[in-house]
Amino acid sequence: MRTLQRITVTSFLLFIALAVAPKRGSADDAAPISGERAAMIQQIDAAENELLQLADAVPDKKYAWRPGKGVRSVGEVYMHVAGANYFLPTLYGVAPPAGIDLKTYEASVTEKAKIIDALKTSFAHAKKSIADAPDGDLTKTVKIFGKDGTERDAMMIVVTHAHEHLGQSIAYARMNGVVPPWTAARQAAAADKK
Repeated sequence: MRTLQRITVTSFLLFIALAVAPKRGSADDAAPISGERAAMIQQIDAAENELLQLADAVPDKKYAWRPGKGVRSVGEVYMHVAGANYFLPTLYGVAPPAGIDLKTYEASVTEKAKIIDALKTSFAHAKKSIADAPDGDLTKTVKIFGKDGTERDAMMIVVTHAHEHLGQSIAYARMNGVVPPWTAARQAAAADKK
């Protein structure tokens, strides 16, 4: 009888544990990301953080500024980054979310607040596309602009593309008299020490 009672209590506790446990596929039970994918996401986080700081620091009226005829404006650069964050993962088989038309996306938003939201949402998509890829897929062969490469190579393009346009955005900001916020913070801290 004691054995039956123990089995019943154990079964009940197991039932409760399973009932409150996170379901498969939820964020709570996702394996921690490590290795190359974690390093890529860390680099994307760095570019995203600084791009968002710049996007916030640049005045609304400067979003239409461009350094020359036929060159992307400040706002267009940010939307280009956002569009690429949806397009580049298609190279390794991750489709953009429903409602994102890659052909028209870059020109779809021109208001500062909406551009900043578009950047945030697109970076979340890009990072998730890397986080969700199994480590074993990193060496899978994919076509990258007509040439053979690996999923890892395609993911690195997401990383380098964000940093490339971060550099462009820093130059645009400085040409418009905007000091990058992280530089301004360092300068202020150095002045406080003196």
